[in-house]
Amino acid sequence: EAMMSNVAETTAEVKYKGKAAVTVQEALETYLSEVAQSRSPLTHRAYRQAAVRFATMLRERGLPPSTTAISDLSEEWMAWFIESLRPYTVATERLYLTALAGFCEHVVAEGWAAVSLPALKRLRQRRARREATRLPPFPREEIERTLATVAQAAADPVDDSQEKLRLLRDRALLFVLADTGLRVAEACSLTRGHLDWREARAVVLGKGDREAVVRFSDRSLRYLRAYLVARAELDGGQGRPLSSLPLFARHDRGAGKRVLPLSPRSAEKIVERWVVAALGPGARGTITPHTFRHYFVTIVLRGSGGNIRLAQELARHRSITTTQRYTHLSDDELDRGYDDVFNSAP
Repeated sequence: EAMMSNVAETTAEVKYKGKAAVTVQEALETYLSEVAQSRSPLTHRAYRQAAVRFATMLRERGLPPSTTAISDLSEEWMAWFIESLRPYTVATERLYLTALAGFCEHVVAEGWAAVSLPALKRLRQRRARREATRLPPFPREEIERTLATVAQAAADPVDDSQEKLRLLRDRALLFVLADTGLRVAEACSLTRGHLDWREARAVVLGKGDREAVVRFSDRSLRYLRAYLVARAELDGGQGRPLSSLPLFARHDRGAGKRVLPLSPRSAEKIVERWVVAALGPGARGTITPHTFRHYFVTIVLRGSGGNIRLAQELARHRSITTTQRYTHLSDDELDRGYDDVFNSAP
C-alpha cells in the first residue's frame, strides 16, 4: 500500500518510441483520478484497494509498477491477477476484477497499450470463480420482536431528555428501515427536506447514483414526526434551514448541541443494540440493517400475493432475478398446502 500511496516514489524513465512511456503506476493514478471524478467515494476507495493489490502482484512478479511501461499490459497480467485473488472472497475477487477491467479499458482508450479487451473479458469469464447462490436470511419473528422492543422503550417515560431523543430516533430509524427498504447509507443521507410529508415519499440517491422514489408507511411517518417534534428546539437553534438538517441525527456528547448526521456505522450499532436488547447477546450480528431490507421485500411479497414486479420496483432491484431470490420465503401457502397433502391425519 505504501507503494501506491507514495506517488512520489522514484520512477526510472522508460523509453518507448522515442519518448518517455507511461508507467503502470502513472496509468493507475490517472485511472483512479478519473474514477474519483465520476464515481462515488466508496467506489473510488474500493478501486484504489484493487489497484494496490494489482500493483503488489506485479511487483511480486518482478515488474515494479514505477518502472514498467503500461504498454507491456497483456492477458498474462490478468491471469496472474486472478490467481493472486484466490485467498480473497468471491465477492472481493469480482469487485477487484471489475476495477481492473475498467483500468484496461482506460489504458486502451488512451492508446497506451494494444491489449485485446474481448480477450481479457473471455479470460475473466473462464478463470474467475462464481459465487454460489445463497438464500437471504429472513428471521421475521426476530425482527418483529426487535421492532416491538424499541417501540416499547420509546413509549416508556424517560427523565433524561437526551436519552429520550435517542430512543425516539432509534424507533424511527428501525421502522423506516423495515417499512421502506432503504439501504442504511441511504437512510443516513436523508435530510428533512428530502421527505414529502403530504405524499409520504422521498427522493433518494441510491445505488449507482440513481435517483429513486421511496414510499413511507403511516407508522414510520408517525414515529419520524414524534422524533422531530422532540428535536424541534435543537433544530431551531442551528441557524440553518430546517430542510438542510439530517433526518437522523447524532445525540451524543461529541455532537453536543449540533445537529450532525448519523453515520451508517452508528446506525449499524443502533440496530445491534436493539437486536441484543430484544433477543439476547447470542443474537449479536445475526440481524443487520440490510436484514431489514430483506424483511421489507418479503413483507411486500406476502402482502401482495407474490407480486414480484411490485416487489422489484419498491425494492429498486435492477434485476428481477434478485427479487426472485425472496419468493420462496413468502409462500406460507405452499407450506400449508404440503402439510395438508402429506402430513394431515387420514
